[in-house]
Amino acid sequence: MRKPIVALVGRPNVGKSTLFNRLIGERRAIVQDEPGTTRDRLYGEAEWAGRAFIVVDTGGLDIAATTKAPQKGDRPTTLSVSSQDYVAEIRAQAEIAIEEADVVVFLVDARDGVTAADQDVADVLRRSGRPVILAVNKSDNPARRQAALEFYELGLGEAYPISSLHGTGTGDLLDAVVAGFPPASEEEESEAVRIAIVGRPNVGKSSLLNALLQQERAIVSPIPGTTRDALDTPLQWEGHEIILIDTAGIRRRGRVESGVEKYSVLRAINAIERADVALLVLDATAGITAQDAHVAGYILEAFKSVAILVNKWDAVEDKQTGTAEAFAQAVRTELRFLDYVPVLTVSALTRQRVNKILPLALMIAEQRKLRIPTAELNRLIRDAVQNHPAPNRRGKQLKFFYGTQAEIAPPTFVLFVNDRELVHFSYARYLENQIRRAYPFTGTPLRLEFRNRREDQD
Repeated sequence: MRKPIVALVGRPNVGKSTLFNRLIGERRAIVQDEPGTTRDRLYGEAEWAGRAFIVVDTGGLDIAATTKAPQKGDRPTTLSVSSQDYVAEIRAQAEIAIEEADVVVFLVDARDGVTAADQDVADVLRRSGRPVILAVNKSDNPARRQAALEFYELGLGEAYPISSLHGTGTGDLLDAVVAGFPPASEEEESEAVRIAIVGRPNVGKSSLLNALLQQERAIVSPIPGTTRDALDTPLQWEGHEIILIDTAGIRRRGRVESGVEKYSVLRAINAIERADVALLVLDATAGITAQDAHVAGYILEAFKSVAILVNKWDAVEDKQTGTAEAFAQAVRTELRFLDYVPVLTVSALTRQRVNKILPLALMIAEQRKLRIPTAELNRLIRDAVQNHPAPNRRGKQLKFFYGTQAEIAPPTFVLFVNDRELVHFSYARYLENQIRRAYPFTGTPLRLEFRNRREDQD
C-alpha cells in the first residue's frame, strides 16, 4: 500500500521543520532560527487516525527572489549567505515535493499577517491542483488565533491556527489532512531495503543518487556541504522496494563546525543507523583518506552491511589493465577491517558501472539475512578448532561446547565456551574467517559473542 505524501510548504522561517519534527515524533529536521536552513526535501513517517503517511519537509519558497524584485509588504527573509546561492534549487525541490504530494500543508506565520510572499506561494499552490490545507503557525495565544482569520483572504479555505512548537491545534490540522487522502488500498506493503549513501563531504554522493534515479532528485553542487539533511527516496527497481538515503558529508570528530553542520552530521549518522546497507563513497582522485576510515568506523559501530563505491573513476588518469583491482586492494589495505567488503569503481558523471550498484546492494542485503543451520555452524567451529586449536592462556585451554546463530541483520553467533576470558581477539577473527570461507556474508559484519557455559544454565 502506497503511503500518502504530505508536503509542508511555505516561505522561509515560518516553522515548517518544527512542525515536521512534531508530526514524525523525532528531531530529524534541522531547526534553527535562520531562514533557508532546510534546502532539500526531507522525508519522515507519521500516523494519525489509523493512517500512516509520509511527511515531506521543504526549503522555504522565496518566489520573489527568483522571479521579481521584493514588493512592499514583504518581510525580509535575510537568507544566510550560503543559502542565497541555492534559492533557485530550493524552490525547485519544494515544487517537486508539491508535485509528489497527495496533500499540501501551507504554513504561514500568525505574527506577520498576510504578506506578499504568502500571496506568491498561494498562487503557486492554486496552480498545482493539489489539495491544500492552510495552517497558521505560531498562534500561541488567543489574540494570534483570532488574527488567523485574516488568512482567509488567501482563498484557500479554512485556516487552522496551530503552534508547531507547543503542538496546539495540530490534532484538528491532522484530521483535515487525513480527510484529504485518497482511499486506502487493501494491498499489503512489502518491506523495503534501506540503502544509505554516505561518505566525507564532496565525494559525489548526491550525484550518485541522481544517477541512480535518473532524475534531479537532490541538489548537486561542487561546494562541500551542500547536502545537510538525510533524504529518503522510495524506489521500485526490478520488483524490489528500495529506499535510498542521501546524507550530508561526515567529517572527523573535532572537525565538525557548530550549528547546522553539527546537526547535519547527526542526521547522517542516524541515516546509517536506519539503513540496511551503507554505500561508502570514496573520491578516486583523492585516494583513501583518514576521514574515509573514520566514516567506515561509524558504519562498523552500527554493524551495518556496506559496499565501497570509488566515485570519479573517469577522472583517474593513466588507467591500465589491473588499475581498478590495484585500487581496490589499496582500499582493503588501508581499511583493513573491511576486507570482506566489495569495492566498485564508478562514475556518477559518465554513469560508468552505476547500473551495478543496486544489484550489489540488494545482494548484500540478502547476505545480511542469511542464517546458518545450528548443526552446520557447530561443524564449522569444530573443524576450525581441530585444525588450529586456541593457544593456552594462563595455563588454561579454551574449550568450545556448542554454538548457535541467535540473530540475523546483522548475523550474530553465540558460542559457549569454558572461559570467555581465554578468547583472544585474533582467535575470534580466525573463527570469523573460517565461517566466511563457507558463508561469505559479502559486505556484512559478523558479531561473535562468547559466553561461559554456566551462563546458559542460569
